[in-house]
Amino acid sequence: MCSTMESSVPIIDFSAFHEGTFEERRRVGEEVVKAMSEVGFLYIVNHGISLADQERMFEWSKAFFELSEEQKLKCEHPRDGAHHRGWSHVGREKVVQMVFDRTQIEQLRKIPDVKESFDLGNEETKELENFWPDESDIPAFKEYCLYYFKLCTVLSKKILRAIALGMGLDEEFLTSYHTRSNNQLRLLHYPPTPVEDLNFGKAERIAAHTDFGTFTMLLQDSCGGLQVESPHNKGHFLPAPYVPGSLVINTGDFLMRWSNDKLKSTLHRVTAPPLDQGTGMTRVRYSIPYFVSADRDEVVDALPGTFSEENPKKYSPITSGDYLAMRLNATYT
Repeated sequence: MCSTMESSVPIIDFSAFHEGTFEERRRVGEEVVKAMSEVGFLYIVNHGISLADQERMFEWSKAFFELSEEQKLKCEHPRDGAHHRGWSHVGREKVVQMVFDRTQIEQLRKIPDVKESFDLGNEETKELENFWPDESDIPAFKEYCLYYFKLCTVLSKKILRAIALGMGLDEEFLTSYHTRSNNQLRLLHYPPTPVEDLNFGKAERIAAHTDFGTFTMLLQDSCGGLQVESPHNKGHFLPAPYVPGSLVINTGDFLMRWSNDKLKSTLHRVTAPPLDQGTGMTRVRYSIPYFVSADRDEVVDALPGTFSEENPKKYSPITSGDYLAMRLNATYT
């Protein structure tokens, strides 16, 4: 396990988990759990999703965001924040960190997040229907998105097994709570923005926040801008730069709660990337996170081995669906 020169986020070679012995896979799991416990973030390389597949997903993402507003409105995100599917225009979503009071949320929304997004999930999850652009507007877009979604689903199961082994649990303990692929693939586009708007608080890329679910797998481009709060210096953010072919993994709030705070869900943000020379505008940025969530009706309690008389359970049991609905409604209200 190593880290980049610019960041304290460790880089973990995941190759042994695909074909290695039980002991080799357990060691990878222990490295993953160590990173999630100490930093809350890690890079994985040799994870099984090819660079060609990653680059192709970026090409489709760019093609979607280049559609006209009229074309994208055909798959617009509904007003209900809990139905997290479809296209959200720039400023539609405001990422808020554990704020549920409507007045506070309205105040925060006065500074918009300068990004647009497209969200999709498992086609078989009927209670959360996907909204797609017309096939004639962008042929084969849906097909490739679902292909990449399946690649991420396969990898997410391996990461769940790695976490379980690293925590001394049965290898399938966590996967048994993630049987329905109740996950979300998000395409994100950060358009060029006047740097003065970002510097003087008139706009934000994404403010400091944590993610909601079990964990996130992020594919980022070479533009930069992702920063992670230092585990040793609260309020100080370190860059998590682009590492070719890698995925950035971070613990979600739900897994932190589930692990009785053993695994850390760390604040992170997206700040101004490098400027286009002489324009005063930021460079365009794309990223593609895949959010992993437990089955919506599964009630979870503190994981075995994470509590004792000296360290009692910190949280009440809750379903994944109830927890995510609470967080998403605060984001879209």
